[in-house]
Amino acid sequence: MTTPRPETLAKLTPVLTKRWLSPDAWRIGTYEKLDGYAALRKALKAHPDDLIQLVKDSGLRGRGGAGFPTGLKWGFIPQGDGKPHYLVVNADEGEPGTCKDLPLMTHDPHSLVEGAIIASYAIRANRAYIYIRGEAVHAARRLRNAVNEAYAKGYLGRNILGTGFDLELVVHSGAGAYICGEETALLDSLEGFRGQPRLRPPFPATHGLYASPTVVNNVGTIASVPHIVLGGADWWKSMGTEKSAGSMIYSLSGRIANPGQYECGLGITLRELIELAGGMQPGHNLKFWTPGGSSTPLLTAEHLDVPLDFEGVAAAGSILGTTATQIFSDQDCPVYATYRWLEFYHHESCGKCTPCREGNYWMVRVYRRILAGQGTHEDLDTLLDTCDNILGRSFCGLGDGATSSVTSSLKYFKQDYLDYIEGRTAPRLSDKQLVGAH
Repeated sequence: MTTPRPETLAKLTPVLTKRWLSPDAWRIGTYEKLDGYAALRKALKAHPDDLIQLVKDSGLRGRGGAGFPTGLKWGFIPQGDGKPHYLVVNADEGEPGTCKDLPLMTHDPHSLVEGAIIASYAIRANRAYIYIRGEAVHAARRLRNAVNEAYAKGYLGRNILGTGFDLELVVHSGAGAYICGEETALLDSLEGFRGQPRLRPPFPATHGLYASPTVVNNVGTIASVPHIVLGGADWWKSMGTEKSAGSMIYSLSGRIANPGQYECGLGITLRELIELAGGMQPGHNLKFWTPGGSSTPLLTAEHLDVPLDFEGVAAAGSILGTTATQIFSDQDCPVYATYRWLEFYHHESCGKCTPCREGNYWMVRVYRRILAGQGTHEDLDTLLDTCDNILGRSFCGLGDGATSSVTSSLKYFKQDYLDYIEGRTAPRLSDKQLVGAH
């Protein structure tokens, strides 16, 4: 295990994570001692439009994967329309390798609650929802406790802190469907329908929850808001890069000495993150990695110094996504890893559109053939052709994400596929596992 150099350690910028190691960090008493709800008091003295402008000026971009400017999204909400407005926090974190929102809600739930109150005030919403993944029982328990504590202290409910602003905040546990991480499928699920993506336009900003103006933001996005209110736009922009401002929680997993969450300014490189994590495991050399979860195109050891911000990763041919950095070594197989990811997307496809429903189903079977030593050279063309029919033709981003590891692994590691097909690599799957693959 390597010891990070001082200049690399200086890259750590604990903002969202700064309270995580405090005793009883999830309780309101600890939170208030560490600047908790000070931002709310400051925000409630400002005009809602000024808060929206502050978030615009900060350059905060969505932490859920798309990186859309947060203040711009808030500004889309029509005012004076006579309709109720809603804030919905997307806490349905469920993609393989992604693990930044759940620890945040577990260790520091009040930061999300406070951010939700400020955001609701800014967009003139009197009702807000946090939609959390059903399997996240512990995080949901901590979050509900935080909401109850906030109600008891007068931070939620009617006439918050004597300002005349009312807000009801509801924590809703979903049924455990990955598709509900897509914002319109989440809204349908929240309304009591089957979680499936909606046709857009119209967009949630005008026709969201209950056909009313709605802002849907990720956990990390909303939890950043109190820090921006207290620190100011310039302070937030002092971290990160010119176009990707602020700090980001990078979730490192795989063949490294110390997997975990590392919060740094946007633009840090994988080389520096691996150093912070104590280096690669003994005997392992980096082979491939995901910059933003399994739905983002793979990168290789050649991309160690790519800036991990929205623009830098895009220029390298991938997506920053949820900054779920899964790290694989020369002892891992990109073909098998892609197969396991593809099984997940096949299982989680809602079935609404044909390209995703059928394409992922058949690609899983092609991978089973290849990994059982029964693949053909034509199978590689079939995979690429199927991806071409899924990418951009699916109803939502799930189908697009499922193709990412297929096309990128074939781009960088075609020889690994050929080694299975031509018999140089022993079959990974048995004939029993091959059932239904033809």
